[in-house]
Order: sequence, then C-alpha cells, then structure tokens
Amino acid sequence: MTTAIPTDITTDPGKRITLRDWRRWARDKQPFGMLTCYDATTARWLWRGGVHSFLVGDTAAQMVYGHDSTLPATMPQLLDLTAAVRRGAPHALVMADMPFGSYHESEAQAVRNAVAFLKDAGADLVKLEVDASHATLVEKLAHAGVPVVAHIGSRPQQVRATGGFQSAGRQHKEADKIVDTAQLMIAMGASVLLVEAVPDEVSERIMDKAIDPQSGERVPVIGCGAGPACDGHVVVLHDLLGLSDWQPPFAPPVVNLGEQLQHAAKRWADQCADGKYLADGGVYQMKD
Repeated sequence: MTTAIPTDITTDPGKRITLRDWRRWARDKQPFGMLTCYDATTARWLWRGGVHSFLVGDTAAQMVYGHDSTLPATMPQLLDLTAAVRRGAPHALVMADMPFGSYHESEAQAVRNAVAFLKDAGADLVKLEVDASHATLVEKLAHAGVPVVAHIGSRPQQVRATGGFQSAGRQHKEADKIVDTAQLMIAMGASVLLVEAVPDEVSERIMDKAIDPQSGERVPVIGCGAGPACDGHVVVLHDLLGLSDWQPPFAPPVVNLGEQLQHAAKRWADQCADGKYLADGGVYQMKD
C-alpha cells in the first residue's frame, strides 16, 4: 500500500475528503491508501497518521464479532459501526459495506438500506458485491443519488457458494467477464470500482476502461490485492497491524501489534497478581 498523502490534505487537515478528491487523485495519478475501520478511536488515530479514507467493511463480522466469514454481519451492526467511524473522523471519506442479505431481496430493500447508510450513519458511499445481474439495481441507486462502489473480482459474500475464499480472474474467460462487469457497472452509474484478488493484468485492463461514458471522467478503481495499477488500495486493518492470526499474501503486516498487545496484557496481569498495582496507595483521598 502506498503511503503517499496528497498535498491538499497535509496543508489543510480539516478539509472534508469527498468523491471529488478521489476522482482528482485518479485523474492526476496520485495513489492513495485506504483501510478498514470499525470504531471512533481507531478512526481518529488513523486520520492523524495520514489515512483519510475508510471502509467500514462487513469484515467486522470476523474482526469485531468473531465469526468465520463476513456473512453474519447485519445492517444494525454496520450502521452503528459506520456512525462511530464518522464521529471519530468527521472529515474522512467513509465507505459503508452493504452486508449479505441487505440488498438481495428487492430493489426497494436495497435502496432503503443504502439510503440509511448515508442519512443515519453519515457514509459517503456504499459498496455492493456485484455481477451483471445487479446492473439495474446499481442504476436505480445511482439515480436515487447514492454513490455506489461496485465490488467485483473475488466476492467474499459468495463464500458458501464457492466453498471458500478464492482469487478471481486467473482464467481468460473469467478475466474477460470481470472486465465486462466493470464496464457495465460504470455504464449503469457506479461511482467507484473495488477490485479484489485478481491478477495484475486484469486490474490493468479495468484501469484502461474505467472512464465514465457520460462525463469522460476517470472512475476511481480501488484495489484489494489487485496489483499496483489501481488508483487506491485497501486492506483489512487487523491484517496490516498483525492482529489477525492469518493475513492474505497481499496484506503483510507493517507491525506486529498482536504480540505487543499480548506482552502489555501479561505485564498488567503480572502487576495485579504480584500486588504491585497501587501498592503505594490509591490516588484519591478523603476530603474530610
């Protein structure tokens, strides 16, 4: 992941980041980093560290709630987490993840839930895992004024259907299908593409075609393990910090925070067990 920080952010830390900034960075070939985030405190520190775009992902089902996949994430959970991230980083661009089952029943259900992320939780964009069958839904959301992030390539919400997590686009026929889906989603009004776990050649082809046919503007492409060509890159925060027991090959930890946390916990437990905590007396005294 790049650590480049666009100049306008470093000189104006109170500036609200918007989709317009992403489009400008994509046009100017200024790569940027994005991380998943699930709480206000972490959002605040990540913003201070130079990460100004967050995905409140359905990966919260795994990282926050302890499930073995993203499927158990619910609308109430992600609405609460998205609102928390917004409070922690009020000037960040916040992308909310539409959880499994929140947009599959009907277009009316999808619009209602997507609008809730914008109105109730303060999200800037909503992300849906899509294929060609979602074209009319993406169009309907775009017409309603909802900025849609079309998630293509590997789609973790399909884990039960595929029998496990896997990369995508490694065969020519499948690669062509992903590129065609990318073009279709743009034509239907998707504001951003998120491409997960595909070969470099596939993301490069998508980048070449990521142009809005109406405006002629570049459509930002966010990669998640999709090679270096993408405009921006996102990984799961817990993987980057070494807090997860396993990290995908495209998200090597930059620090082993898990071990540091473990050592800190042991020091605290030992301090209490040895009677050393507040051994010299408490910090409060009687007033009379």
